Amino acid sequence: MSQIFDENGNAIPVTLVEAGPMIVTQIKTKEKDGYQATQVGFGKKSSKNIKKPQRKAGSFRWLREFRSEELGINNYESGQKIDASIFNKGDVVKISGVSKGKGFQGVVKRHGFHGGPRSHGQKHSEREPGSIGATGPQRVFKGTRMPGRMGGERTTVRNLKVIDIVPEKNILIVKGAVPGRRGILLEIRG
Repeated sequence: MSQIFDENGNAIPVTLVEAGPMIVTQIKTKEKDGYQATQVGFGKKSSKNIKKPQRKAGSFRWLREFRSEELGINNYESGQKIDASIFNKGDVVKISGVSKGKGFQGVVKRHGFHGGPRSHGQKHSEREPGSIGATGPQRVFKGTRMPGRMGGERTTVRNLKVIDIVPEKNILIVKGAVPGRRGILLEIRG
């Protein structure tokens, strides 16, 4: 994350996102493939590290496809370049990505439990979950919130405003934070 200043001198927290250029590698049609989709490639990768059947698409680090029916993107052709110019200043977007993995965490960090009292005869129970069920059912219900692996899953942040665009570098300047660490693949939808 970074910050920029508006005309009044107020600091705005922003994230700089590289948004392209993507190349349309394949158009999937209902007649040939059974569904309608657009496949795009992004990022650079050495062609010797790509499997032979995938080399015909180009030497891209990532290949993704988007269903054309749900996004309404039927107007692209194979080989066409898509860059940050499809967004405008002031657009509201939602950005999806894989969140940072935090490893095995307890219930206080993972689920926001308050823990037990720190005094009144309590010992070693500050961050424990407490009771995990009653005697009646004689089992623990499925879905009970417990310690476990946290993060590393697909997350979507909605209502992020595009503050500015740097078209020559294909950079979007978005207000707020986006999921994941640096260098991760993000999906930006308008």
